[in-house]
Amino acid sequence: MEPDPPLSASRRAVLGASASLLAASPAAAKVLPDEAEAQRILERYQSFGDKASGGPGDTASGDWLEGELKAMGYACQRQTYDMPAYEGEAVLTCGAARADLIPQAIVVPTSGEGVSGPLYVASGKGGPGIALVVLPHARWSTAVGVIAQRVAAAFGAGATAVVIVTTGPTGEALALNAPPDKSLFKGPVAVMAPKDAGPFLLAAAKGETATLRMSGRSFRRPAFNVTATLKTGAAKTLVISTPRSGWFACAGERGSGMAAWLLLVRWAAQARLPVDIALISTSGHEYENAGGEHFIQELAPKPDKTALWVHLGANVAARDWHERGAALSPLPSADPQRFMLASPAILSSARAAFAGLPGLEQPYAADPALAAGELGNILRAGYTPAIGIFGGHRFHHARNDDLRCVSAALIPPVARAFVRVISEAVANG
Repeated sequence: MEPDPPLSASRRAVLGASASLLAASPAAAKVLPDEAEAQRILERYQSFGDKASGGPGDTASGDWLEGELKAMGYACQRQTYDMPAYEGEAVLTCGAARADLIPQAIVVPTSGEGVSGPLYVASGKGGPGIALVVLPHARWSTAVGVIAQRVAAAFGAGATAVVIVTTGPTGEALALNAPPDKSLFKGPVAVMAPKDAGPFLLAAAKGETATLRMSGRSFRRPAFNVTATLKTGAAKTLVISTPRSGWFACAGERGSGMAAWLLLVRWAAQARLPVDIALISTSGHEYENAGGEHFIQELAPKPDKTALWVHLGANVAARDWHERGAALSPLPSADPQRFMLASPAILSSARAAFAGLPGLEQPYAADPALAAGELGNILRAGYTPAIGIFGGHRFHHARNDDLRCVSAALIPPVARAFVRVISEAVANG
């Protein structure tokens, strides 16, 4: 790593002013990242329940965010579009065995009686019936790619329906992201928890008959991005983004990033930065970042008018866990499976600012091929400099990603590190 170049006199002056603001100003002290405020945000976000795009929890959290941002002095605007949705059951039965499943979006429903047929493991076997696609151990998050290929192969071999077993670090079923416009699959597909799979694998070995019922309503509904601006008349804009929606309550996946984002934008509202500020909190995340793409295409400042894009994606500050066989115990430390990418111009700044924060202490040079989530869309659209976090904690996309998965104490260090990177980046012009 090459040493940082010497600071120019003008840059020293701006950084000195920023440091003085943060250290001495009573007004700034009120907006510095704060653990109690992070806890308030986590609890409020959790209170909205499931955050599926366009659903009641997603809408309520968007309403709440608008109120928070307006109180900080931002001018808010909604960006609307429609997203897929499903309401109804998803159940697999076989003899006395029964398991509640996660319907795979975009859902292809069954009839009211469901789909019945021999149950079998798809590997090396095909034919009419319900195929179990058992995945290897991983922190699964999207059906696009490997999973889509395996499910398509099962349908190609004659399966009437497919049940995916998302083998992972918690034994829970993991919801899988999907494209926003049409179903990936030609038949009904659902996801089963590995902890529930035992009786069905035994039944599959005997070719017993099973029934998949997923006879609810598959439809589309309106969703919206929350966007906000603070105009200073500057030539360039600082963009700060975070997703808002998710399959379930998403305390670790989304809540930790939401808390860090709100702490950061509260600081930015009063820091008198020499840039305009544009904020975006997206819905549509589960559908391959559809809300973020809408913002980039329709409302985002152009790359050449953007001073810096800061993105807080999944697993910004979720807890790590001790494993004791099947038992998991939460730790006070952060899950290190969080990744940071930063443009070359700010990479050394990011290394210094995030030193000592597990996972984030090793930022990588920004590359769309290495990015996940909305950060990939941002980089592919040509935004630079940019910096962002993404990752998947242990309960990523699980139904029980709740307040056990977060600690308010983990959030302010991340927000403070971003304050430092932003201050240095805008000082450089």
